[in-house]
Amino acid sequence: MSYRLGCDVGGTFTDLLIIDEETGHTVRDKLPSTPHDPSEAVVNGAKALCARENIDPASLSLFLHGTTVATNAVLEGKIARVGLVVTEGYRDILQIARSLVPGGLAAWIIWPKPEPMAPLECTIEVPERIGADGSVVRELDEAALRQRLETLKADEEIEALTICLINSYVNDAHERRVAEICAEVFPDLPVSVSADILPEMQEYERAVTTVANSAVRPTVARYVGNLKDEIADWGATAKLNLLRSDGGLMSADKSSAAPVNLLMSGPAGGVAGAVWVAKNAGVENVLTLDMGGTSTDVALIENGQARLQRETSVGDLNVRASSVDVKTVGAGGGSIAFVPELTRALRVGPESAGAVPGPVAYGKGGEAPTVTDANVVLGYLPEALLGGTFQLDRKGAEAAVQTIADALDIGLMEAAAGIIDIVNENMFGALRLVSVQQGYDPRDFALMAFGGAGPLHGNAMGKLMGSWPVIIPPSPGVLCAYGDATTRQRVETQRSFNTQAQNTSDADLKALLDELGAQVSQELVAEGVEPGDVELRYEVDIRYSGQAFEIPLSLDPDHFSIQALTGEFDTEHERLFTFNLSLPHELVNIRAVALGKAANVAAETIAKGDGDPSAAKLRDHELYMEGEMRPAVIYDRAKLRAGDVVPGPAVVTEMDSTTLVYNGHEAHVDDHGNLLINPA
Repeated sequence: MSYRLGCDVGGTFTDLLIIDEETGHTVRDKLPSTPHDPSEAVVNGAKALCARENIDPASLSLFLHGTTVATNAVLEGKIARVGLVVTEGYRDILQIARSLVPGGLAAWIIWPKPEPMAPLECTIEVPERIGADGSVVRELDEAALRQRLETLKADEEIEALTICLINSYVNDAHERRVAEICAEVFPDLPVSVSADILPEMQEYERAVTTVANSAVRPTVARYVGNLKDEIADWGATAKLNLLRSDGGLMSADKSSAAPVNLLMSGPAGGVAGAVWVAKNAGVENVLTLDMGGTSTDVALIENGQARLQRETSVGDLNVRASSVDVKTVGAGGGSIAFVPELTRALRVGPESAGAVPGPVAYGKGGEAPTVTDANVVLGYLPEALLGGTFQLDRKGAEAAVQTIADALDIGLMEAAAGIIDIVNENMFGALRLVSVQQGYDPRDFALMAFGGAGPLHGNAMGKLMGSWPVIIPPSPGVLCAYGDATTRQRVETQRSFNTQAQNTSDADLKALLDELGAQVSQELVAEGVEPGDVELRYEVDIRYSGQAFEIPLSLDPDHFSIQALTGEFDTEHERLFTFNLSLPHELVNIRAVALGKAANVAAETIAKGDGDPSAAKLRDHELYMEGEMRPAVIYDRAKLRAGDVVPGPAVVTEMDSTTLVYNGHEAHVDDHGNLLINPA
């Protein structure tokens, strides 16, 4: 027997899932996260789940992990002090940046510019110069470099070092030599080289991305190292892989060296899981709603593939690294509701009660009313969670929401319903960002709701978006862990091309594609993937000459023409912006992606039913919906069968989540156990 274990760490809960690679049978668990040390919940949860299911840890072949360690390090400012080595004359590259001030017209007055991750006092210049064509304009002055490095070592206590020299993306010889000298002067520090992290044009993007890699590298390396040691001490021989921001997997060693690719690891797990479920459900176009305890992540899946972007944003940090196009809002089950004295208008989030103390209903000392408390008050969330092991405090929740009702001078139920309406509107805005704002009609997409709180709000979001059916996958609370466990290894590299379409040929482009493809294939094989299992994909970034942004397009290296690519670019440009320009096309960057073997995991099917869900009925219930108390039924999802139809209003409970079916709607159970909610 061979198993793969997927683990996802969220702000409130840590999710674990073990899949039998032969049968596809899954077992799962969910336990409170340990914010002081995320690996504690990961390892303890894995041990407990294996012990419960009598699974020998030695039979685990893969330990697949989505982590927010890098993300949290950036958001909380718990980053390493970074030294930066630049070409002489470029010392202020991070301070000048792109002169972009986010916000409205007056934002420049109130926007506090974030401090660069590599302070100016930790930045040194090296006499050297590579030309734009890759030629050596000025030889590297090694003596001056050593002297300045020694001064940096004496004056500043840096924890990581970054090297980013001008035009190193076309000739990295100077960067490599500088790295060797830095390793001699700072033998104990991790050194990040821009030619390894981002060999592309645009000096600022290359610099900030490589500096960000250095800033989180010690934290991630320490976390990954501890996790590897604890897994080994446990007796498991499973290979540890971490989920990249783009939904692929990378080895533990590589993630320690290039953690900038992990900044969106957490949200990417949910999208990877959604792609898997959508494929089995026979749905190609899906909007995803991953609602946890602290935040909600939304994304768009088109033609069975998640939409990717070339920029990764975490707080004020924007780096050039591929990631799933996820938008995040501070709307989760733990989002706190409050009424400001100035406006007397109800607000929800972004502040969250998190895992500790959590919502009032959790009985862990929380006092502020949250979205979870409102769901409890309305009857949407029964008193028992996690299969009955987690009891909710209904009276405490009512007392907390009553404070909102008193502040607004309305009834308890109206206040709770108001909290739910507002958090739904917050998520509605995020869903519009990934659909309408990108030129997509949400009515052409299904909506998949998952995460611990997503299924409670999925039906409401379907009504707001006009997206049907609303798909609630099995084990929605641990779908992120499912995504971690079912995705595959991924290696990516890129090269700047910077040539107008009319000045190059198909043969020139084909030669570069083959070179990059061979490079990423070798990297993947070095990580243990069989050469015959490697799948290659290619992308080219195209823009109109003079534009400041590019549009990535996929291409087949054996069946493409530059003329067809430019035509495809015009079509996509018009879809996004409603117009085209009569300017030459420019091929900016070329990318190659190597993917490992897809997971050998079969989707489980459930027994056939006769359409009547009464065998799964737990009890009659009453809940508040559409302005009045209504009779409803609570069902046990584990007892539903394929073909059963659950009419609303209804609550469907399971170990890791709770699904709400609205009045006037019904949920159909498909062969794989998905709930498909549609208007009745």
